[in-house]
Amino acid sequence: MAIEYHGFVGRPLVALFLTIFVSLVGFGIIIPLLPFYAETFGASPVGIGLLFASFSLSQLIASPVLGDLSDRWGRRPVLIGSLLGTVLSFLMLALATNLAVLFLARVVDGLSGGNITTARAYIADVTSEENRAKAYGLIGAAFGLGFIIGPALGGVFSHVSYTAPIWAATVLTLIATVLAWAWLPETVHRVEAAGISWWRFLPDLLRRPGLGRLLGVDFLYWLAFALYQTTFAMFGQGRFGFGVAQIGYMLSGFGLLGVIVQAAMIAPLVRALGERRVLILGLMLAAAGIGAASISYSVPIFVLALVPAAFGIGFCNPSLASLLSRSADTQEQGRVQGTAGALESLGRTVGPVWGHGALQYFGEGSAYGTAAVLLAVTAVLTVPYEVPVTREPVIE
Repeated sequence: MAIEYHGFVGRPLVALFLTIFVSLVGFGIIIPLLPFYAETFGASPVGIGLLFASFSLSQLIASPVLGDLSDRWGRRPVLIGSLLGTVLSFLMLALATNLAVLFLARVVDGLSGGNITTARAYIADVTSEENRAKAYGLIGAAFGLGFIIGPALGGVFSHVSYTAPIWAATVLTLIATVLAWAWLPETVHRVEAAGISWWRFLPDLLRRPGLGRLLGVDFLYWLAFALYQTTFAMFGQGRFGFGVAQIGYMLSGFGLLGVIVQAAMIAPLVRALGERRVLILGLMLAAAGIGAASISYSVPIFVLALVPAAFGIGFCNPSLASLLSRSADTQEQGRVQGTAGALESLGRTVGPVWGHGALQYFGEGSAYGTAAVLLAVTAVLTVPYEVPVTREPVIE
């Protein structure tokens, strides 16, 4: 029989944190490497964009199915299965002999990539309502730390070979799988299904004036963010001659800055300005920083330009998530969050293709330039949004 946990501190949550952290470190190792690795198989910038997009599109297709399976079979087997799928995909990457195998590996990882969605449902199962926000913060901390340590490790192992970081990621994900197997008990399911067929509800949600606008903002933000993030390596290589190690260290540094911003600045800013103004401020900072980076030809100026961008992204992520949470009643949280997650995956599918296409045909500056314009447009679209007054802010 499943055990129900009401406290924030407990072995299941510690195990879940370690599981997600280790798997995110493995994922972070791959980010700075994948574009360079794909180039060795003859991939063009557009091909690299499609490689990134194949993962997000596969995840978009699979997430509702995996969520439904987690409700039927339990969170634990789905979480472990998703981690094993990631291990298989990394093995395929490390042993690849052509570009087709790289695409197949990313599709396998996307189709099995339900670990974060399932982890969120697991937290809802094992925590009481008063402790749930803190527990969700655990996932955010695992994300932040994973994207600090992962790219840095990728940079370190890249000095050995292109496949060395992939083998390191494989070992780390295997460790995460063992932790999940040994420490995570099955849970009581108390929440709305994680695998909601979001497309059934999308037309209705988009017709609601405030919520429809916010979902549009969410999609555009993640599209622009994916455009910026996935072209970072190719921009750095084309403009400044950066290699895997330099890209990994820079991504790690900006990840650390983002964690500091979210830990130290978000709560007081939200209390002073409100979530909507913090989101607008973040979008404008990100647009200004990425726009300045697009026209910089000096490494120090490039790094300085991306500092406000890192601040902006640090402001956007939690404030946007909080606004989405406040946009629906408790009974509709699963529906709204599932739809938002699907739109975010769609944005992460379109962004890499758009960004790498612009980079290939118009130069590396065009990718960042379009991301900056898109973020500025998103800020303008956020201005008329009215924050619901029926729910308390999530950020404390």
